[in-house]
Amino acid sequence: MSMKETALRIRIFGDQALRKKAKSVKELTTKHREYLSAMARLMYEGDGIGLAAPQVGLSEAMIVIDIGSGLFKLVNPKIIKIEGRQVLEEGCLSVPGVCIKVKRAKKVKVKALDESGRQIVIDAEDLFACVLQHEIDHLNGKLIVDYASIIDKVRIKNKLEELKKKAKDEELSESETKSCQLQL
Repeated sequence: MSMKETALRIRIFGDQALRKKAKSVKELTTKHREYLSAMARLMYEGDGIGLAAPQVGLSEAMIVIDIGSGLFKLVNPKIIKIEGRQVLEEGCLSVPGVCIKVKRAKKVKVKALDESGRQIVIDAEDLFACVLQHEIDHLNGKLIVDYASIIDKVRIKNKLEELKKKAKDEELSESETKSCQLQL
């Protein structure tokens, strides 16, 4: 499958791909490196600071992050230590227009592979720790809306309904496109 056949796009709340648990990458291939680069492009285009593979419809454990200090492309990231607490207001490229205050660890230690397949360990704190936790949540099918308080849930209910409808419309137009391609 070429990159063109697998046109990656950011999936919106309501898309089932966002709720699937990502599988570990068994063998890192050129295709995975291409996906990581494509994910980084989409993240930058969307003015995001992190993006996980499930957000682009790939059910593999890969994330990209750039909080302004350089791009990290991580494969099979796992949190191995957490410390402290912080609350930051988070947004998400897959839940546009919604911000939720989320309690997370202030410091994390994450073990992952880099895009060359080398094992790395990252000690992160503050915003970087928050983004790592947010993206790893995506690999487990968890979204920021899952952290919403009852008051927040009421506040964002209409927005989430709009996003679900948009996701459904995108799914429909994508399947129509696929059937058109098959008819050529």
